[in-house]
Amino acid sequence: MVSSTVYGIEELLDRVYTLLTSFGYEVWMSHKGTVPVFSNRTAFGNCLQAVKDCDLFLGIITPNYGSGQDPKDSSSLSITHQEILKAIELNKPRWLLAHDNVVFARSLLNNLGYKGRAGRADLRLKKNQIFTDLRIIDLYEDATIDHESPETVPLDERKGNWVQKYHSNNDGSIFIGSQFFRYQEVEEFIKENFQNGEPLQKNGGAS
Repeated sequence: MVSSTVYGIEELLDRVYTLLTSFGYEVWMSHKGTVPVFSNRTAFGNCLQAVKDCDLFLGIITPNYGSGQDPKDSSSLSITHQEILKAIELNKPRWLLAHDNVVFARSLLNNLGYKGRAGRADLRLKKNQIFTDLRIIDLYEDATIDHESPETVPLDERKGNWVQKYHSNNDGSIFIGSQFFRYQEVEEFIKENFQNGEPLQKNGGAS
């Protein structure tokens, strides 16, 4: 399953879909309309069920937070944010990309003294198309397991916290191509790093 927003990264998503299908994967991606959809579930329900059923999870964090949050609840999360959190909760075999602008924005705010959720709590962004929501940084910290204090989860003990920074579509394609080119190596990676996670299914998960 590929989890991401769509706006602004359509070309990258097209490349990812082409790469993964050429390697023999069945790819679930909302941009391509291949996520299993059932009329007795909400949009959220279909997306989160796909996370549960998928064998492998690829998340892409962009400067666009995405849709799905409740306009009446400022603390509600986007669909992409919830999908990535669900993949982490289920300890899905996962690979994550984050746009360079996300990493830069977090570093800048940290250096200005606005570190962590608490430090950013009183900041407000004016509406713009460049960096749409500060919760993007929350999502990045969730993905890198950096929302915990070092005393709780020391850096050298964090697992599943690799998030690859990318700047261009070519950067993203190189990472994805190198990680997924050989399915046997992916299986070995899963055995080594996700032994306590969901078992790898052979046929694309249950529908």
